[in-house]
Amino acid sequence: MSFLYQFGIAIYTLLIRFAALFNSKARAWVQGRKGWKQELEEAFGENDNVAWFHAASLGEFEQGRPVMEAFGKKYPEHKILLTFFSPSGYLQKKHYEGADKVMYLPPDCRGNAKYFVEKLNPDIAIFIKYEFWYNYLSVLKKHQVPTVFISALFRNGQPFFKWYGGWFRKKLRSIDHFFVQDQVSAENLKSIGIEKATVSGDTRFDRVADILKNKTKNPDIEKFCAGSKVLLAGSTWPPDEELLASLPGKFPELKLIIAPHEVTEERIRQLIKTMNVNVARYTRDDPASWLDKQVLIIDTIGVLSSIYRYADIAYIGGAFATGLHNIQEPAVNGMPVIFGPKYDNFREAVDLVEQGGAFTVKSAEQMSELLDVLIYDAQNYQSAASRCKTYMTENTGATEKIMAGLRNYL
Repeated sequence: MSFLYQFGIAIYTLLIRFAALFNSKARAWVQGRKGWKQELEEAFGENDNVAWFHAASLGEFEQGRPVMEAFGKKYPEHKILLTFFSPSGYLQKKHYEGADKVMYLPPDCRGNAKYFVEKLNPDIAIFIKYEFWYNYLSVLKKHQVPTVFISALFRNGQPFFKWYGGWFRKKLRSIDHFFVQDQVSAENLKSIGIEKATVSGDTRFDRVADILKNKTKNPDIEKFCAGSKVLLAGSTWPPDEELLASLPGKFPELKLIIAPHEVTEERIRQLIKTMNVNVARYTRDDPASWLDKQVLIIDTIGVLSSIYRYADIAYIGGAFATGLHNIQEPAVNGMPVIFGPKYDNFREAVDLVEQGGAFTVKSAEQMSELLDVLIYDAQNYQSAASRCKTYMTENTGATEKIMAGLRNYL
């Protein structure tokens, strides 16, 4: 199995290098890793105390961010290295101020792992959620570097729990501790003889709670929303936008803000065509001209999380095809949340649908029927909104639990 893993990593790296000839994301993956040894040498000295955090991409970063920032405050004598696997995470967070150095993680071949760990010599390695790089884990174990996973999830379908998963299980047992999101994960680990697990919860709840505390005002959005019921559709894809397209005509009193997942010019033009109404664009149009429009398109990144506070209802995209996006940011603001039919892999979505704070729709007709209730029935609206708020409050505190556990390894 070890040979197959090494071979697989080598083939994957070659394929990425080939794809880099014509794919910009693959090219960023390759170019970003050039000179990584020099980067590492220049960033840290032999006497530095280093805590290494690793995230696959932007979503995992956001999960680990509360712990990273709490760690930085509690252990200021440590320098923090943050590594990414994906360009989508690195390119957006390469200037993140919570880390002393942000860089790509080199491919997981034995030589890279040995050089990286021995040169860095971290006091602790913290992997976020799902990043099982077995050569790195082996070298960390050999050098007795405490290695923990945070916000981890374990499901029956993973190789660790299959008949052929002995090699994977062995690697998993080399990890010092797992801070898992739920009891199911802890029980799955226990079923293969791993007791070193703490059910700490999901740090994303802490992250969105922090965003709520640090509210950033947006006077232009506030004016656009004033006096109207507002539906904010976040991280949308074309199937979501087709569902939203009929709403301006059916609910003329409803203001609609749409923040698509991708904000390329091509996507924005496609969205404008789909909506088929006179819309305003956040970056292109004078805010004074927004006021007589019913639809505002957020055609830039970095705005969405701070403007949920101005909405009454949220629609979150992705649950028709690609995977449901973050529903916690609107839920923590205390509003009903709506999304498409494919949400079973998202615990908070399942929980909130069961509790009556979130709703799933499959068609524009279902969407209209639901909005009839949420807009015109104040009692039903308040019930759904309060259930979202309560659920989010009850699930905060994961960061504190993890930080308490990390004390044992420092």
